[in-house]
Amino acid sequence: MNEEELRLIARVINAEARGESFIGKVAVGAVIVNRLRHPAFPKTVREVIFQCTNGIYEFTPVADGSINLEPDEDAFRAAELAVRGVDPTNGALFFYNPQTARDQWIRTLPVTVAIGNHVFAVNTVTNI
Repeated sequence: MNEEELRLIARVINAEARGESFIGKVAVGAVIVNRLRHPAFPKTVREVIFQCTNGIYEFTPVADGSINLEPDEDAFRAAELAVRGVDPTNGALFFYNPQTARDQWIRTLPVTVAIGNHVFAVNTVTNI
């Protein structure tokens, strides 16, 4: 993983998990790494993060521009741990905040763990 890819993961962590615990930040990074390793997702960090499905970005910060905020030190540390294989999500490929998520489909996915304000999940029906 090069420095640019690590920085991009840190930017997503910063935007998605501001205000979450450090382990919650690592968990967001782990979802990105898990997607990189899964055959149903793109094969580069940039492609995973900027993936758009049916006109909707997979990561909200891409759509709302908050991905462009400068990541803090915790976001970088969390990204480094996720890239090294630390995965508090138990293999999750998705996450959402049940208080703000509007998508009903994501609520049907089996939950692997809840950390802070996020729920982490997998899709066992289609193996994604």
